[in-house]
Amino acid sequence: MAEYKHLEVEKKWQKFWEENQTYKVSNDTSKPKYYVLDMFPYPSGAGLHVGHPLGYIASDIVSRFKRLKGFNVLHPMGFDSFGLPAEQYAIQTGQHPAITTETNIARYKEQLTNLGFSYDWSREVRTSDPSYYKWTQWIFKQLFNSWYNNDANKAEHIDTLIATFAKEGNATVNAVCDEDTPAFSAEDWNSWSEEAQQKMLLKYRLTFIAETTVNWCPALGTVLSNDEVKDGFSERGGHPVIKKTMPQWSMRITAYADRLSEDLDKVDWPEPIKDMQRNWIGKSFGAEVDFQLENHDKKITVFTTRIDTIYGVTFMVLAPEADIVKEITTPEQKTEVEAYVEVAKNRSERERMSDVKTVSGVFTGSYVLNPFSGEKVPVYIADYVLAGYGTGAVMAVPSGDQRDFDFAKHFDLPIVQVIDAQKITETEADPTKEGKMVNSGILDGLAPLEAIQKANEYIVEKGLGTPKVNYRMRDAIFGRQRYWGEPIPVYFKNGVPYLLEDEQLPLQLPEVDKYLPTEDGEPPLGRAEDWKTADGAPYELTTMPGWAGSSWYFFRYMDPNNDGEFASKKALDYWQQVDFYLGGSEHATGHLLYSRFWTKFLFDLGFIKVDEYAKKLVNQGMIQGRSNMAYRVKNENKYISFGLRKDFDCYPVHVDVNIVKDDMMDVEAFKKFRPDSADAEFVLEDGKFVCGWEVEKMSKSKYNVVNPDDLVEKYGADTLRMYEMFLGPIEQSKPWNTNGIEGVYKFLRKFWGLFHDKSDNFDVSDEKASKDEMKVLHGLIKKIEEDVERLSLNTSVSNFMIAVNELQSLKCNKKEVLVPMTIALAPYAPHLAEELWHALGNDGTVCDATFPTFDASYLVEDTIEYPVMVNGKMRAKVQLSADLNPKEIEEQALAHENVQKWMEGKTPKKVIVVPKKIVNVVV
Repeated sequence: MAEYKHLEVEKKWQKFWEENQTYKVSNDTSKPKYYVLDMFPYPSGAGLHVGHPLGYIASDIVSRFKRLKGFNVLHPMGFDSFGLPAEQYAIQTGQHPAITTETNIARYKEQLTNLGFSYDWSREVRTSDPSYYKWTQWIFKQLFNSWYNNDANKAEHIDTLIATFAKEGNATVNAVCDEDTPAFSAEDWNSWSEEAQQKMLLKYRLTFIAETTVNWCPALGTVLSNDEVKDGFSERGGHPVIKKTMPQWSMRITAYADRLSEDLDKVDWPEPIKDMQRNWIGKSFGAEVDFQLENHDKKITVFTTRIDTIYGVTFMVLAPEADIVKEITTPEQKTEVEAYVEVAKNRSERERMSDVKTVSGVFTGSYVLNPFSGEKVPVYIADYVLAGYGTGAVMAVPSGDQRDFDFAKHFDLPIVQVIDAQKITETEADPTKEGKMVNSGILDGLAPLEAIQKANEYIVEKGLGTPKVNYRMRDAIFGRQRYWGEPIPVYFKNGVPYLLEDEQLPLQLPEVDKYLPTEDGEPPLGRAEDWKTADGAPYELTTMPGWAGSSWYFFRYMDPNNDGEFASKKALDYWQQVDFYLGGSEHATGHLLYSRFWTKFLFDLGFIKVDEYAKKLVNQGMIQGRSNMAYRVKNENKYISFGLRKDFDCYPVHVDVNIVKDDMMDVEAFKKFRPDSADAEFVLEDGKFVCGWEVEKMSKSKYNVVNPDDLVEKYGADTLRMYEMFLGPIEQSKPWNTNGIEGVYKFLRKFWGLFHDKSDNFDVSDEKASKDEMKVLHGLIKKIEEDVERLSLNTSVSNFMIAVNELQSLKCNKKEVLVPMTIALAPYAPHLAEELWHALGNDGTVCDATFPTFDASYLVEDTIEYPVMVNGKMRAKVQLSADLNPKEIEEQALAHENVQKWMEGKTPKKVIVVPKKIVNVVV
């Protein structure tokens, strides 16, 4: 087989592409644009393993294909370079996070370059670069200076709100604002001090400071998002996390709840992602109802979507962290309640919501009165109720809700079925048929929808509550008590926040002596000397969360070096939005939701023309690790080969997959891998030590991490690119198995061999290709076009393999066939294609070629093979011209000797001809 020197070829063309800026993209408006984007990575110290490039390879194939199809393709890459890992490393070592980040980015870029990706590195962005986060800070300023006008259903500049306040107060303002916002007149507003006015405006601004319940991790000294907490512990480091109320920057994402939910219909995103976002937003229609506390001047307000079930309420449940719990807890219950609240603090909201099996709670000692029936209802606390959803209180109807039912059974509380009006079984699960029956009072005889309407009218009339639309989604907590993040461009006067001027941006991170909170518990920025304005006003001490920089980076790629604006109007108008976005589904309710929010905001203020930033989203699956195991005999330094393990009392031990090939372990390498086994005995089968295997997450602890650098060295980047696609559909998770990579490596050498003779001399003929050869070529062109458009890239690899095998059997070395084949292969194996493109006598780069045009005429058959059935059984196959009409097909089929034989001289009663398919003879 002709020799293909992959290392030599790949380094050669990577250097060529860099020197000639092959992938540099201009805003060339003469061409149709196509914007392909990967979710940019956080650069960890471990670098890439073979699972990471899966999505990058797919997007690179799409990018290269679209370029060959005549599009001006924007395919950039950058780094989400702020974050907790670098900060934790800085805390442990004292090394500045910027140094760690720079080292890690250099490693990532080296690996990405070695894989031959067509990134325009001149457009690289890094969220931790001051020239980038200057504009993240600028967007923060726009949010701070905006409010949400419900009448216009969009954000507007705060000046329009101030003008209304000065003229007529807030009586006519229909805005998204804090629930405790008081009514005031123009006279009130105009009489207030600037400080008082600014405090009022914080109740309307789209980013604001408010007392908020947060996930506080004392060990890390910072607030964590729900995604960063698992089972009451920080995902990074495994430290305890508690609930804590503190002043916190937040963003009013709830203002966009309806648009974020409804506009999912406008984008081609995976349905599971859309469902996750809709559920996270959690829009529900219901009512807020007041329950008066017995012997107390306070009320407890509940939100319910089924007010018609109110006669079935037998107890009430409050969130343990609800403010009112301390006020209403009786002295007898104080110790038990405080102990329960302390435990609940250490459980994340996600854990509390997903735990449907555990039943726990504590009686407060207080009662409320049912506003419809007047009955006394005991008040409990339980952690299945969340303070941030609804009002943090639930009116429990155990006959209509499983959790309420389980709670009632556990605490021996009443369970009642309601006569007539509720008919709970029509719309909700009915977990029990037990318990007494009660009448539905004023709702008696009404169907559920009628009862809901009647109840809503009643609570409004009696001043007991109001109908309301509620959302599960809360305002997004924005501040983080960390060092390695974007400084918030705010200073304080008398405790009131004010913005820095645009010309003062970026507000850069100061130097600190340690990356830890101060002795007084202030965030790390509290350690900076002179962290204040020129006239002494202190700057904000918290930094922005990781999602800030990633919520708009796709727009910065359009014009990354612009120092005068986040992107020029010309660039924004041309590229507009991402056409193809590829990344993980784990970001469904984080990055993918926040970035939609910021996009809609920038659209509202007229900075961009689109209100959704990505037309199409594809979630790549995960490449899982394929772990290998050796079997060690218990209490002995002895290992057993896989097929013999059942004869011994042994247990599996993970083996480094890099010393295993085709499940055969290199015993000497294993002895070095595990020095404690250097003198071990190895029981072989047929002279070999065979490992077991199982599919697990790829991780260092399981020794199943495969370094792409090693595979590139051994097989080449083109082989790795095509093999990762060959593993299966891009959207599906699949196990990594190095065993199959040899097949792809052999295919590329076969492809190389089409262009070379047995002595490895370049040998391509100008002779005209045969019809069979052109049929193979155009069949491949058709399939590759269809595969890329469908993102069925695994079948593309198979189609290339089939085509090469067919051309080999035809001994084809015709230029007429091999030139378009080379272009078609270029998105998948760019290095090999570039080498052959130049060997074929072309200048420039194969990247600028034109994808071959499919000609259907080459796939039209000259002859068609007809099976001929006689009385239901096939008796012959006849090759007939494709041009024959049905009568001619019938005549030639009947004339065939085998058909004559089985007709036995009889005249057919019927002959059915299905053109291009079959002939059926009935005698």
